[in-house]
Amino acid sequence: MAKTPDPELAKMLRELGSRIRARRAELEISQERLAARAGVHWTYVGQVERGQRNPSTANLIKLAYGLQLDAGKLVSGLPVPTIDKDRPW
Repeated sequence: MAKTPDPELAKMLRELGSRIRARRAELEISQERLAARAGVHWTYVGQVERGQRNPSTANLIKLAYGLQLDAGKLVSGLPVPTIDKDRPW
């Protein structure tokens, strides 16, 4: 049975995907072209853009490279999911 996604995490992933889609549109490239530039599968690009995948750091950097921008621009200011403040450190 699939785990129900955290709504705050889902919001963050949708925002990240929206940023990737917007930059891809600015460059006027397809998901397939971005995938080729980034070295990932084109279906993965679509899943990330829809907020259905949580990309690893390596894949985020690859996507940023394919979009010709620094990965920091993709993540800067994203909403941060609530952190359990009672968690022992």
